[in-house]
Amino acid sequence: MLGYGDNWYNSLSYGWDQTTEVSAGVSLPRFMRLVNPVTARLSLLSQDWLKFTSYKEQTMGLSLGIISTRNHDLAYNLSWRTLTDPSQLASTSVRRQLGHNLLSHLKYTFKIDKRNSSVRPTNGFAFVSTSQLGGIFPDPRSVRYIRQEFDLRYALPLGFARAALNVGVAGGVILPWGNGFLNSRVSLSDRFFLGGNSSPVCTLGGPTSLLGFKTRGLGPSEPRREVGSKGEDAGFVTSSERDFLGGDLAVTAFADLSFDLPLKVLRDCNIHGHAFASAGSLVKLTENSFRDLSFHKYHESFRRSAGFGLIVPTTLFRMEVNYCYILKQHEHDRAKTGVQFSFSSPI
Repeated sequence: MLGYGDNWYNSLSYGWDQTTEVSAGVSLPRFMRLVNPVTARLSLLSQDWLKFTSYKEQTMGLSLGIISTRNHDLAYNLSWRTLTDPSQLASTSVRRQLGHNLLSHLKYTFKIDKRNSSVRPTNGFAFVSTSQLGGIFPDPRSVRYIRQEFDLRYALPLGFARAALNVGVAGGVILPWGNGFLNSRVSLSDRFFLGGNSSPVCTLGGPTSLLGFKTRGLGPSEPRREVGSKGEDAGFVTSSERDFLGGDLAVTAFADLSFDLPLKVLRDCNIHGHAFASAGSLVKLTENSFRDLSFHKYHESFRRSAGFGLIVPTTLFRMEVNYCYILKQHEHDRAKTGVQFSFSSPI
């Protein structure tokens, strides 16, 4: 439209986790004297976490892509974020964070992926490192934090039945910065959450997936409020339902053995089997919580699961039908031994 090879686009997306996003942007192959292409994107994001953490989130923002190459990406994001609780049953920690805040951060990503496939990797390795600095906008409502994530994968071919062993480890930490940062807390939306139905083999980017555990189904939690009965003086009482609050330090690891099945019709469709084991931990560090974290307590914070399943890979996504067995969980975790369906996309 501008005569510089500029590419204008808009998109609308809706996820199974009730995430809706509307966005529009432009990409300029050359901008002034910059060698790398520059992108700008406006977006409106709506996420419904009432079921897991008793809040809804709406974010309206502007993202500027400054550097974008094969292995490096640098972007700046400026967003206005609103957290609400229509149910009015949120826990105390969630209610403290309701309202508006300004999100202003620089994000740098280094990525290298030498695997022969992102859907069914049988050889190669991949590594992703993401660094964020939040709160660079001079406004007291700006959320200030430093966040670092990494994800390392390796696929080893075994030489029979197209079998391969995939192993991976991912970790992340987020901490506030500024005066009194040791007593400060990290914004609820910026914390790490584990669980869900995404495949750890297919999903690359940080600690998120732990098979057998539900979305936002483990880690620090608090009981919600509920409306009291007519005979009680208080309007609200403690509920048996809990809000999962996320954590500041997250670590996950997995091992996955994939192999061809004996039926030729399945091999021709690339449908194969696998057996897996995974582990993960999610703990809180801020508000002086790190003082109570010993090596023994951190070791005990790890949850574990194992299982086997059938994988149907396509060009767009990877579908899994798994039987998951929970080896270790904590009292309030949302986990279940049984059949679990998983849909993941490497895009």
